[in-house]
Amino acid sequence: MGPALKALSVAALAVCAAGGAPAFAKTFVYVSNAQDGNIDAYKMDKSSGALTPIGKADAGKLVMPMAVSPNKKLLYAVVRSEPFRVATYAINAETGALTQKATAPLPDSMPYVSVDATGRFLFTASYGGDKIAVSPIGESGLVETAAIQVIATGRNAHAILADRTNRFVYVPTLGANQVLQFLFDAKAGKLTPNEPPAVNARPGDGPRHLVLTPDNKHVYVLNELTGNVTQFAIDQSKGTLSEVDSVASVPPEAGLVPGVPQAPAGTAPPAGPAAPKADDKPKIWAADIQLTPNGKFLYATERTSSRIALFSVTPGTGKLIYVTNFATEKQPRGIKIDPSGAYLVAAGEKSDRLAVYKIDAGDGRLAEINRYPVGNGANWVEIVDTP
Repeated sequence: MGPALKALSVAALAVCAAGGAPAFAKTFVYVSNAQDGNIDAYKMDKSSGALTPIGKADAGKLVMPMAVSPNKKLLYAVVRSEPFRVATYAINAETGALTQKATAPLPDSMPYVSVDATGRFLFTASYGGDKIAVSPIGESGLVETAAIQVIATGRNAHAILADRTNRFVYVPTLGANQVLQFLFDAKAGKLTPNEPPAVNARPGDGPRHLVLTPDNKHVYVLNELTGNVTQFAIDQSKGTLSEVDSVASVPPEAGLVPGVPQAPAGTAPPAGPAAPKADDKPKIWAADIQLTPNGKFLYATERTSSRIALFSVTPGTGKLIYVTNFATEKQPRGIKIDPSGAYLVAAGEKSDRLAVYKIDAGDGRLAEINRYPVGNGANWVEIVDTP
């Protein structure tokens, strides 16, 4: 081995030993554009956070939630217009280009999708259909057949996510104001209600999205209607949740009042007055929640004010401390943090730009790097380090 090659190998090993991504890994960003019916793809320069557009992939009107396979080779995108379906895309490890390989039916319009740790099962949740589903993933990583299990949840199932042991699954239900708890059989792909089957949220909260801590000891749930972030402790043997704390992500000076449940995407709004009353105040409409890979900082978006809240996470207890908030793209539906924890990407449903921020490793504050063109109805963001 020559001196130059030996030095390169030593450097790569040092990066891996430090727990970072290999120096030769490439990073790609994907954004679903609901109104355009396609997915924007970008290459990220990890030294600067700069994005370079690399093309679009056709999907279908109201393409929204996306998830990446555990091996980082496939992207799953859900289309919420009829026929309801999930599309599987192969990710080109060199270029980041997406190639559609399969589609499969879904039992309803599903606003959330995730994959179990084995990569053999796809979880989806339906807000308008009040249900969750488990779909099989073939050995090739493709979703090609209908769901093997569909479970009624109560009103407005908004997300579904397995814990890091892959034994337990949690489902926030906005309308029912609960978080459902399931046992998961990863061999059969079967969900069974835990005991108790649900934990109640605080009155009026409206649980929406959730994230797990790196040590799997806690789950944070973002509540759409109050903007509060609830911290639950996970019983490591039973998988059941117990509330630890609740912290506001929307400060009083924002002038917002608690929100009301929204009509499902793609449907007509509920019957009512043609216009709000003059004394109606703008309402809280929280959307997405993300945690840095090291578990030090948590971010949550609020769509009415178009802002991103920052929390610091207390070591040991996991308790949140609200720090501040940042203006971002209009109606920020989706945010994502890259695998290294250095950058945050934000998409706004009513913005034609995508914002990239540098995350301060010391205090978690966001510094805007640049904004990039994106499609109409930018919705969900996924960031992938290819092998």
